Amino acid sequence: MRVDARGLTFEVHAGGPADGEPVLLLHGFPQHSGEWDEVTPALHAAGLRTYALDQRGYSPGARPAEVEAYRIPEVVADAAAVLDALGVDAAHVVGHDWGAIVAWGLAAAHPDRVRTLTAVSVPHPAAMAHALATDTEQKARSSYMALFRKPGKAEKVLLAFRAVALRRLLGGIGDAARVARYADPMRAPGALTAALYWYRAMSGKDLAAVGPVSVPTTYVWSDRDTAVGRVAARACAAHVTGDYRPVTLAGVSHWIPDAAPGPLAGVSHWIPDAAPGPLAEAILARTATAR
Repeated sequence: MRVDARGLTFEVHAGGPADGEPVLLLHGFPQHSGEWDEVTPALHAAGLRTYALDQRGYSPGARPAEVEAYRIPEVVADAAAVLDALGVDAAHVVGHDWGAIVAWGLAAAHPDRVRTLTAVSVPHPAAMAHALATDTEQKARSSYMALFRKPGKAEKVLLAFRAVALRRLLGGIGDAARVARYADPMRAPGALTAALYWYRAMSGKDLAAVGPVSVPTTYVWSDRDTAVGRVAARACAAHVTGDYRPVTLAGVSHWIPDAAPGPLAGVSHWIPDAAPGPLAEAILARTATAR
């Protein structure tokens, strides 16, 4: 479906029972809402209603031409406005990569709109800012951003020879068909540039400005994540004032929703000593205990 919000038109993929508790799913770079396709069946089976959003720059009708339009406050405002347009007062919010940053920002700025938060791969933005400023290893892990922030050059490098560099970046995501489902849309005119604007608009000031999160939160990190190291992951806890559960997936790459949808959907650490169960059951059970 198409949703109009803030003068832009977003693509939103809805699924599950119409009367189910709402779950907002936010993707990362350089993907789209399809990264949740292997996770949503568990949510639907548990009676949850999912809304997977193609975010600013990824929805063709939501591609402002100015870099400043992709700052963190702007993309966070998009998520809130899309919930408004959908008629959703509050949702369970799940975000991966850049989607996690949006989810953190939404939970910090609008806790009344977020029932529970599940951040995947990327920790609280202030934790990431701290690691980028102080941790040599994290600086090395994030060195790719220097290229991404160079207009023209990044597009040329990533898209050359049928986007071979972009495909290599996605190498840990799965087979060639899965890589292609994300790489091919980035070859459309203006698509990669819009996606890279997120990096070009990013600043340490905006990352550090995201406040503490008070809603029930689970942070899912994987120990083979080449982009986010342990220092950033461990620093996350200091920025959550509510119930907080860190989860580490062993042997999994950065691309958790694609590479390990089963383990992600099986996270049950929302409740101490809970038996293994799908993420959907965990969300519902945690919601019940919070009421």
